[in-house]
Amino acid sequence: MTTSSTNQLPALLPRHLSQSVLEAMQDTPAVLINGPRQSGKTTLAKQCAPNLPYYTLDDPTLLNAVRADPLGFVQQLDRAIIDEVQRAPELLLALKLSIDQNRRPGRFLLTGSANLMALPQVSESLAGRIEILTLLPLSQAELNQHPSQFLQSALTQTWPLQASSTFNSQLTEQVLTGGFPEMQQRSEASRRQAWARAYTTTLVERDIRDLAQLEQIRQVPQLLAIAAELSGQLINLTQIGGQIGLDAKTVAKYLDLLERLFLIRRLPAWSRNHLKRLTKTPKLHFIDSGLQSTLTGLTADKVFIDRSRFGATLETWVYGELLKILSLTPEPWFLSHYRDNLKHEVDFVLESPSQQVLGIEVKAAASVQIQDFKNLRVLREHCGKQFVSGIVLYNGNHAISFGEQFWAIPLQML
Repeated sequence: MTTSSTNQLPALLPRHLSQSVLEAMQDTPAVLINGPRQSGKTTLAKQCAPNLPYYTLDDPTLLNAVRADPLGFVQQLDRAIIDEVQRAPELLLALKLSIDQNRRPGRFLLTGSANLMALPQVSESLAGRIEILTLLPLSQAELNQHPSQFLQSALTQTWPLQASSTFNSQLTEQVLTGGFPEMQQRSEASRRQAWARAYTTTLVERDIRDLAQLEQIRQVPQLLAIAAELSGQLINLTQIGGQIGLDAKTVAKYLDLLERLFLIRRLPAWSRNHLKRLTKTPKLHFIDSGLQSTLTGLTADKVFIDRSRFGATLETWVYGELLKILSLTPEPWFLSHYRDNLKHEVDFVLESPSQQVLGIEVKAAASVQIQDFKNLRVLREHCGKQFVSGIVLYNGNHAISFGEQFWAIPLQML
């Protein structure tokens, strides 16, 4: 069984974040688009500011010049796009001085492939002068070139009655491909996986070396592979470290670094007590299911033979889609997982700033049973009136009510 992609991307696929970038440039001196490498940040920046001069710090000559004299470089600029700014963190202080002399909106559009403000080398945050937006790989809604209605539908519980059946037949391929534009462009699964392997190798050999001095750089690929296998599971630092000869403190340090590079995220535990969220065990999640499936060696052939291996990767895909949806909301939602002392678990809990709660379970099957809502009912009891809806995402075509506040919803409605 072999699969090839039928999805050929248009040359300039509209990104949902573009409106937020344009709005920020109307009233803020500097705007930073951060996110994983190859997620489309440079293309988006050029689309949003086609008339600005463009500089990339991936150019070694320019990078050396900027590091030698960041203030001199910035003094030559009135407005500019500066790409991969994390490669010269010292540039931020020079940008601050320039902005303080001229606070005209939209002067600098920056991109970064690392969570810039979390880097230890960054001493200047540009607080009050910069807006930070995150561009993740392509969402399913962007690939289909329509806005996502998932969050609004979940809050109002007004779902389309039926979804297209085409997506169901392509679900495995979509999940294994993930959202990186280059992965979507390649027609053969083997070529997509070759790109993903090269991508992670490049991050280890260049970006990680740039960002941190690690004593055990050779163990990072092993850690990545383990993290991919554990995507969607509770983090046990001691257990992970024991497999590659690192102590728990070092594993935590390395996971921090992988998180800054937008490879993984730790999904916190949900609790009504906000302090407990900081102490309860988080889950580990890859941000992109295409990278995760490549690192675990999961292929369409293996899914066809053994469907049980598909569940964790499907959950990773849903996690990525939820991150992309929430990255566009004007207010910050809290995304977490639920697990109580009786081991009732809910894959994802979304909580609005006004404490409205949505619970989401992920199921790879094409049918849903009443018992699939058991843990969502426990979550509802815990939340009381603030619980809005419990959703089981499944590989079907119809939005089906399972009683007040509970729904089985086709995965493609993400």
